[in-house]
Amino acid sequence: MLENKEPKKTSLEALGEFGLIDHLTQSFQLRQPSSLQGVGDDAAVLDFGGKKTVVSTDMLVEGVHFDLAYVPLKHLGYKSVMVNLSDIYAMNAVATQITISIAISNRFPLEAIEEFYEGVALACKLYNVDLVGGDTTSSTRGMIISVTALGAADEDALVYRHGAKPNDLLVVSGDLGGAYMGLQVLEREKEVFKVNPNSQPDLEPYAYIVERQLKPEARKDIVALLKNLEVQPTAMIDISDGLSSEILHLCKNSKVGCNVYEDKIPLDPMVISSCEEFQLDSTLVAMSGGEDYELLFTIDQREFPKIKGNPNLTVVGHMTEASEGAFLISRNNSKIPITAQGWNSFDQA
Repeated sequence: MLENKEPKKTSLEALGEFGLIDHLTQSFQLRQPSSLQGVGDDAAVLDFGGKKTVVSTDMLVEGVHFDLAYVPLKHLGYKSVMVNLSDIYAMNAVATQITISIAISNRFPLEAIEEFYEGVALACKLYNVDLVGGDTTSSTRGMIISVTALGAADEDALVYRHGAKPNDLLVVSGDLGGAYMGLQVLEREKEVFKVNPNSQPDLEPYAYIVERQLKPEARKDIVALLKNLEVQPTAMIDISDGLSSEILHLCKNSKVGCNVYEDKIPLDPMVISSCEEFQLDSTLVAMSGGEDYELLFTIDQREFPKIKGNPNLTVVGHMTEASEGAFLISRNNSKIPITAQGWNSFDQA
């Protein structure tokens, strides 16, 4: 009979801060020509050769942004990178480098942190970005992750939130609501497990929406697609806090209004069926769920023939004069004011 061996657990104390950094980053290779010096000196050295540099930072806190009861550490490492790369792509830029800082309590052995960095390494490889720095420190309350992403773009390619004009079309990539419904499934199975620890959840029927929550993909491909189609968005933002919140950000920054059509919002069949199962309104989930990391952007109406029929893109509405306000046009043609009901981390405190 085979013995069940306990997984190896190496104390972080033995390595120390710099030994831990060296250990975790020794296999990372520099892929970008702009990365002159990565991990191992007092600062990274980057050369973008005249392009404009784009920088974004996000923080993820255990118990607020993620629950290790059902989030594998490798997935968490991957997602931590995606969350930040998405902001770079929302500027119509190319992501090139990241830095990662983590604060961890002594309940995490070295092997757990290695697993986290495996996810980081996979994201770096698939998205062709370099890890060029970061920090590690101790935490008295779980795990805290801070990622900074850098990117580059020619000045005339950059897209901001403030460029939308009345009559521009509002376009979204992919489909919405999947990440939120994946979270509902995971939370439900967590409660079942708490009652019966021997219960093993069957997540296969929910594979798509669970993956949307645990392993989102930043839409690097949409930036490349728009370039190939010769479409220059007038304004753009990524959908992290929910469609309604992001629409209002575009409206506020561009000083415009908006009409969004309920029947145009792209929903995956699994999102629709899971909403029915949880007795949730699929439109509300799509508008307010968040964490989809799709791109929301506006284009001049004259650009419509270039994107017409593209399966990656859906026109969900159009921009109006600011005085007309921001509205959701329902299936029965009612006008419902759009309110920011997206996720707010300060509500979790």
